[in-house]
Amino acid sequence: MTTLTGLALALGLAGSALAQSKGLDEPFRDGYKKALAGKTVGYIPVAMGFDLAQGWYQGLKKELEPSGMKVVARDPNWNTNAGAQAFTSLIAEKPAAIVIHNPDVQTYAKLIKKAEDEGIYVVQINMRSAQPSTVFVGADWVDIGERTTSAVVEACKGKSNKIAIVQGAPTAAASAYTLKGVENVLAKNPAVKVVSNQAADWDAAKAKALTQTVLKQHPDLCGIVGFWDGMDIGTAAAIKEAGLTGKVYLATSGGGEQKGACDMVKSGGFDYDISYDVPTQASNMAAMIKWLVQNGLKAGQARQNIYTTLIPITKENAGTDGTCWKLAAK
Repeated sequence: MTTLTGLALALGLAGSALAQSKGLDEPFRDGYKKALAGKTVGYIPVAMGFDLAQGWYQGLKKELEPSGMKVVARDPNWNTNAGAQAFTSLIAEKPAAIVIHNPDVQTYAKLIKKAEDEGIYVVQINMRSAQPSTVFVGADWVDIGERTTSAVVEACKGKSNKIAIVQGAPTAAASAYTLKGVENVLAKNPAVKVVSNQAADWDAAKAKALTQTVLKQHPDLCGIVGFWDGMDIGTAAAIKEAGLTGKVYLATSGGGEQKGACDMVKSGGFDYDISYDVPTQASNMAAMIKWLVQNGLKAGQARQNIYTTLIPITKENAGTDGTCWKLAAK
């Protein structure tokens, strides 16, 4: 007992002495700050004027700029030639990293290789190029295709079993991979008949026009698999105008922004929307950029993939705080 009492007293005195001593410098803080300070990150989405692009941009700035980094955006506004020019210009400026949202699998392939050959890390977001880069952050499109199609197949049970597919741009990896997921499910459900499989090129107006035509030709259509909720606002509008909301099941996917996802599900415009959670994607990209800049790993030496966790949005959770995110006012 005496020994234990003495030990407790000694520990108490040591703790008291330590508490009264001077503070300690955190040994890794200065190196972290010096590695990041003054570095530039370039950002080229397919266009800046929609929720995904704005959400990634705001997220990158939020995570990187307090560390002394600078995020610069270039807006091709859906023009691939303008995007290639912006990419070329950024390479010449020698940023630490470039975040690229590929419009298709080929347009930026040579530029990605050129950037990494010159020591610039390239982070691809959501839509891959044929040319791999140091980091890819994005959705598992095959999984999305399987989930949305499964939801439509389930909703069509006991009905006509006629469904339509509204693709994005056929040359985009997101469309090709999502379509593979769709095919995986349809192969297991031979009773389901695809009466239309067309590309709307990520355009809401085109998606609306395609859907209007399909609904006129097949008024007993029971479901539609859409490839992006920003485009499928047009799909939903066509269904509503035909008086078929709640009768034609619409499943889609997107970044999970409040107005474009949760509000659309709550209103009945979408029946099922899978979110790939843009703020988390931005955080993942920023974390990888911070790690790469500190690590000094040669650009292109590694090939890393971060598939973001998918969040299914239905009427049951569309009104729950935290299911969707809100685009901050600029």
